Amino acid sequence: MSRIRFFTTLLLAAALLIAGCGPSAGDRPLVVGMELAYPPFEMTDERGRPTGVSVDLARALAEHLGRELVIENIPFDGLIPSLRTGKIDLIISSMTATEARARSIAFSDPYLRTGLCLLVAADSEVDSIEDLRDSGRVVAVKRGTTGHIYATERLAEARLRVVDRESSAVLEVAQGKVDAFIYDQMSTWSHWQRNRSTTRALLDPFQEEFWAVGLRQGDDELRAEVNAFLRTFRERGGFDDLGDRYLAEQKAAFRELGLPFLF
Repeated sequence: MSRIRFFTTLLLAAALLIAGCGPSAGDRPLVVGMELAYPPFEMTDERGRPTGVSVDLARALAEHLGRELVIENIPFDGLIPSLRTGKIDLIISSMTATEARARSIAFSDPYLRTGLCLLVAADSEVDSIEDLRDSGRVVAVKRGTTGHIYATERLAEARLRVVDRESSAVLEVAQGKVDAFIYDQMSTWSHWQRNRSTTRALLDPFQEEFWAVGLRQGDDELRAEVNAFLRTFRERGGFDDLGDRYLAEQKAAFRELGLPFLF
């Protein structure tokens, strides 16, 4: 063998060895995006560490996949761009699977059922979503949420107050500056509990919704793994445990109100 051919063969073997030693999916951390501002699903503890229903769900998923977990705290309206550009691998952030979102990302099978409802002032005359269709009504929504989308598309006569934090919308309701805040059932119930003297919760949903894990389109292998995890997690009682750990009071209240619980 000539010296040139020998070194060419050696370099080719080295290149193949390096390629073979590159990190596989199982060696890379699983990077999950969520906005840590939605207790008890996505939040931080007293030491600033991620905690909540979605955090525990992400940890169980990473363990199932045999990968280290990294959580990226990202504003809700930045989650889909972060997923599409590869900054994160998944979204687990109480995200509703909608047709509009499904045009840009993929979703797992649903893992939670909820619905849009209203928080209104304690002395408000508003009793249903129909009362908000009149001209002159002012409706608070959180930017980028399905409540924002619903109000934009279906409450053409109302004036929208778009806020970045749900606490701001709740304050607007309590102070009588808006007629209603459109949000999900669980959060609406919690805000009402903390503001019972100034607000009222209309918890019957006017739009049913389902939360799912967001993935990049075409990432079919990971989607299949996530769906398999969700099935086994449910079968072994994982969602029941999360409900008992973080949502025991809400479960009891929804049962008393005759409303179906989330999981």
